[in-house]
Amino acid sequence: MERTYEVVEHFVSINGEGPLAGQLAVFVRFKGCNLSCLYCDTKWANEPDVPARVMTAEEIHQAIMETGVRNVTLTGGEPLDRPYISELLEKLAANHLLHVEIETNGSVSLAPFVNIPNRPSFTMDYKLSCSGMETAMDTDNFSLLTEKDTVKFVTGSLADCERAVEIMKQFRLIGRCHLYFSPVFGSIDPADIVEFMKEQQLNGVNLQIQMHKVIWDPDRRGV
Repeated sequence: MERTYEVVEHFVSINGEGPLAGQLAVFVRFKGCNLSCLYCDTKWANEPDVPARVMTAEEIHQAIMETGVRNVTLTGGEPLDRPYISELLEKLAANHLLHVEIETNGSVSLAPFVNIPNRPSFTMDYKLSCSGMETAMDTDNFSLLTEKDTVKFVTGSLADCERAVEIMKQFRLIGRCHLYFSPVFGSIDPADIVEFMKEQQLNGVNLQIQMHKVIWDPDRRGV
């Protein structure tokens, strides 16, 4: 029996975050998440009764290829927690025309996926206190990251920033992978994060603004 996946939306927009920010990407959003972050802006995708299209790996691949866009972002929800996701990742990774990125919440082990040939890049959150989910983080994942991967610290306060620096130092993340502070929209002034970065002399760490929330209405879907 062919494996299927519940997809709540797929669309083309610009990548609003990370190393490919500003570039076109195909977004594939999967239904369901194992966490419930206080600031989550896609809670609707995690509701049990949210409408979803049931798609095979081949149908997802075809939908991506029909767009003509080669950057792919798998998001959610939590993509890595979906049943049989390895089979989809292997299929997409086999297409060397694509650059596939997975947005993952930091609670799911990356170990089952790191040996996929031409594996996707991971954009992994570390959930700080503003999320209410820090105790769910799997810190064993840090040792599996490489220079193609990203850790995103979503910060709602300067205390979150301080905790993020503790994690960066404890797990020696600076120089291992891309690192980003990402302010919770409307909760902290990005200028305060800049001043914090200057005070801490944080070389090799980036501040990002969620571009899609600046360009469009912050609550708009499909952008």
